[in-house]
Amino acid sequence: MQVVQPIRDQDKIEEIQAILKNQSDRDWLLFTIGINSGLHLNDLLTLKVKDLKGKNKVTIKEGKTKKEKTFTISNQLVEWIYEYVKYMTDDDFLFPSQRTGKPIKRIRVYRILNEAAKQAGLDDVGTHTLRKTFGYHYYQKTRNLTVLRDLFNHSAPSVTLRYIGVQSDQMK
Repeated sequence: MQVVQPIRDQDKIEEIQAILKNQSDRDWLLFTIGINSGLHLNDLLTLKVKDLKGKNKVTIKEGKTKKEKTFTISNQLVEWIYEYVKYMTDDDFLFPSQRTGKPIKRIRVYRILNEAAKQAGLDDVGTHTLRKTFGYHYYQKTRNLTVLRDLFNHSAPSVTLRYIGVQSDQMK
């Protein structure tokens, strides 16, 4: 099984966002919310319009842990979401398949992310990259490992550091 890494370089994040924006607003928004929320992919895919529309603070029940998780969305992202959903109903899935209207599948997300990453010159990107990228940049900004460990529901700080690809020598 391939171990994916966070996207550490902000320029690469922006390059992937530009690639995704050029091909699909849905794909771009999925990536953008993913790297800004730290949600598991399954929780991202089951989001409905009503879960995010017009909200800066979002609370969901995680599918994996059954715990409530609250995350904040920037004002800019709230505006982008509003533009994206303005012709959708509150009960529509945020990231629907064009064919079925149900959420796109995990394998489809993998292919979307992997193709955009390859175009940007990255090769170790997968579905966990979104969550790991959020964690990596959160840690770099705050150095608050305790909060990050709690957000990810990890058993120990060492698990969180390994998950986000931070080595002990980088912590210093």
